[in-house]
Amino acid sequence: MRVLDRSVYVGPSLYAHFPVIRLELDLGELEQWPTAKLGDAFVDGLVAALPGLAEHGCSYREPGGFIRRMREGEGTWLGHVLEHVAIELQNIAGEDVTFGKTRSIDGRPGVYTVVYEYAQREEGIAAGELALSLLSSLLPENLREPDSLPEGWDWPSARDTFIRYAQRRALGPSTASLVRAAEERGIPWLRLNDQSLVQLGHGKYQQRIQATVSGRTSHIAVELASDKEETNKILGTLGLPVPKQELVQSAEGAWRAARRLGLPVVTKPYNGNHGRGISIRLMTEEEVHAGFASAREHSRSVIVENFVEGDDHRLLVVNGQLVAATKRTPGHVVGDGTHTVAELVEVVNQDTRRGVGHEKVLTRIELDAQAQMMLDRAGYTAESVPKADEIVYLRSTANLSTGGTATDVTDIIHPDNRDMAERAVRAIGLDVGGVDFLSTNIAESYRKIGGGICEVNAAPGFRMHVAPSEGTPRDAAGPVIDMLFPAGSPSRVPIAAVTGTNGKTTTARMLAHITKMAGYTPGLTTTDGVYIDGQRTVEGDMTGPVSARMVLSDPQIDIAVLETARGGLLRAGMGVREVNVGAVLNVQSDHLGMKGIDTLEQLAEVKRIVVEIAQDCAVLNADDPNVLRMSGYTDAKTICYVTMNPSHALVREHIRAGGRACALEGGVNGQMITLYDKGSHIPLLWTHLIPATLEGRALHNVQNAMVAASMAFSLGIKLDAIRQGLRTFDTTFFQAPGRMNVFNEHPFKVLFDYGHNAHAVSVMADLAQRLDVVGRRIVVLAGPGDRRDEDLVAIADAVANRFDHYICRRDDGLRGRASDEVPRLQARALVAAGVPQDAISIIPDEQEAIEAGLRMSRPGDLLLVFADALVRSWKQIIKFRPEGSPEPRPAPAPAPVVEATVAEPVFDESAFASVGGIVRDERGISLSRETED
Repeated sequence: MRVLDRSVYVGPSLYAHFPVIRLELDLGELEQWPTAKLGDAFVDGLVAALPGLAEHGCSYREPGGFIRRMREGEGTWLGHVLEHVAIELQNIAGEDVTFGKTRSIDGRPGVYTVVYEYAQREEGIAAGELALSLLSSLLPENLREPDSLPEGWDWPSARDTFIRYAQRRALGPSTASLVRAAEERGIPWLRLNDQSLVQLGHGKYQQRIQATVSGRTSHIAVELASDKEETNKILGTLGLPVPKQELVQSAEGAWRAARRLGLPVVTKPYNGNHGRGISIRLMTEEEVHAGFASAREHSRSVIVENFVEGDDHRLLVVNGQLVAATKRTPGHVVGDGTHTVAELVEVVNQDTRRGVGHEKVLTRIELDAQAQMMLDRAGYTAESVPKADEIVYLRSTANLSTGGTATDVTDIIHPDNRDMAERAVRAIGLDVGGVDFLSTNIAESYRKIGGGICEVNAAPGFRMHVAPSEGTPRDAAGPVIDMLFPAGSPSRVPIAAVTGTNGKTTTARMLAHITKMAGYTPGLTTTDGVYIDGQRTVEGDMTGPVSARMVLSDPQIDIAVLETARGGLLRAGMGVREVNVGAVLNVQSDHLGMKGIDTLEQLAEVKRIVVEIAQDCAVLNADDPNVLRMSGYTDAKTICYVTMNPSHALVREHIRAGGRACALEGGVNGQMITLYDKGSHIPLLWTHLIPATLEGRALHNVQNAMVAASMAFSLGIKLDAIRQGLRTFDTTFFQAPGRMNVFNEHPFKVLFDYGHNAHAVSVMADLAQRLDVVGRRIVVLAGPGDRRDEDLVAIADAVANRFDHYICRRDDGLRGRASDEVPRLQARALVAAGVPQDAISIIPDEQEAIEAGLRMSRPGDLLLVFADALVRSWKQIIKFRPEGSPEPRPAPAPAPVVEATVAEPVFDESAFASVGGIVRDERGISLSRETED
């Protein structure tokens, strides 16, 4: 068994609308060994290792279904077993994940796609790796691959190591409870680091938390809470019950302070937390010295204070109100007169509620140095047998993380004690604080029976309140979220996502421009970068989930426009769980044959994800059959169809039913973009008034404008703002680099575009035919090297017989092709389509090809340049200066083009070799372009 490939999807993907991991698993010889053939020993061993598998329902949809599936008939295959094991491993680490599916891959015997849900990325990956190891360990020796397990591998150790690894990366119990409370209120969240820093909400509405510290928590208040001596003074000044204490620097000083304060005493670190280094009920000089040493391990200064008799209580105060009270009991065992302390610890740890670290409600008790100190104090060892019902404490503090238990007492706390806790937290200035209060009976007032505040804690843990050992669980997290996001306050920014084979960058830019005109501060992701309020903040292809998180994390933005590309969807899924408006422009042949996507139908399934997660509106191009069919896969409240055919039967019926649509209507004055919604007919804007359409001639940008307008309308943007946005958006290189840029400063016109598939190239070729040109039409053509031969031929066919001269080049990145393979392939395709050979030049280098096109162009000509290196090529065009000669330099001689169907080629191709645009003869001698003929 080996993993051939692994993909981690952070959001909606082809496999699920939540995070999943996909493994491509090769079973090899084990394809012939389903579970029934492996026998009961394998199944029994697996269930013994992971008893929780007995609860998996699998195809029978009831507990025990998976075990039944493994035993019945021929059983099931190990890819399916791996899926369930990876899920269960995360379950025992404390994560609530359930989804998985496994499918064989057609045409590849023994190879499976294994998909399973994950909660934390690194934990999910580790779960898959440990699942492989566990299954290998259970296989018969003759079926186990050599070196599949490290020497000395042991399942219990590997399991516990995984759980600790998972917990170091998982959200802590307090943070996790806050995230759950946010989700219950529909508030989105993003994890900002590998610890507990979490962003709640998007953009300018965001609030941040780290554990239970919020962005509103005062730094001064945290410092005060950490300064136990200063806290004691402040609370004492207010008349609140606090023990007397002294700050010491030495063991001798600690003993002197203990005698002054009166025994017994408590020693604790000056600025410690989680109960670390605290020793209580110290009676002798030796105990005080030992307590000082223990505290000194966590702080340079040590506090000695009066020991206050009573049970340890944690009183949780949020936004000035007490929300939970818990009595904490240190980790202990209860004697039965038969078993040793060590045996009793094992019995206690068998409680299914106890786990490693924060994995479960309770933490396992360890017989460590602190436990041994407590046993020594009681005169016991681990082998001692306590009397029946005798309580033997193994910890001096009651923290849950060291094995303590928690009992909820919220309903019985005395009002005086409630008021005391609220006053204490307000006095320190915390928005979320925990008061450690000692009392013999929390139901009676401290004014009557005494008691004392030991500490006021910033970032108090919530586990004891949300999952107490005994009593009623309390919603500790909800009040925090309600404090950060009061009822009615926003937490989300509107999100619009647009995808399609072509036009998505221009449409996304149009929409972002419209929103800016409407007064929003947009965050935009595109193929050339991330833009915040119109300014590029990150350069590069930013159409995947990482860039979506960048935009939504920015505290400036109040609306997000996400260009979403096929590559990101296939590699890592969407960066958001849902969008308000999702749009699909078209599905055309591009990138086929890559990453398992071989047909337009499969490509449509990928792009469909954007409308599957649309909540308010799905905007669909009704003129593309593959897009139109997506209407059956969205749960959006509204579907808006976009059509350039006002007679479209389905759209007309949709409009008659009161549906939303955007249609192009013709008239004597031109063409009008028109919106329909709930029976209303809304003329929006004449196409010739939109600069990006070149007076309505660029029909692809007419369509892009219609989609952008439909999305803006569906986002609730006012009509005047939509009109203003479209009127002021143009296709200059500054506003839309590489998207139908026009340069008119030469005696000839230059059209500049990034088109890199047949549909995009055809659209630009159509535009070139519609523009008034008095001279010739020249095109500089290319295609990405990683496309299939038929895709490159289709690009050539899209321009064939529509131009007067063709210059074939390649991109800088060869992507596995020879240096002149792409231009020669496209040149042969042009010849096969009927283009004369003398109308074709092969100049592989992009810069030299563009230079040749510029030099060839005469006044009145049109030069269409398909570019790859956009900034470099645009600078080359605008900086070009024709030489002073009134006659333009002659064009480069056509490079030889040979096609098997051409009987008599003009040139003998074997006599020439074109390298980097320089033509050389068979001896390698350069021939100048002026004398090539």
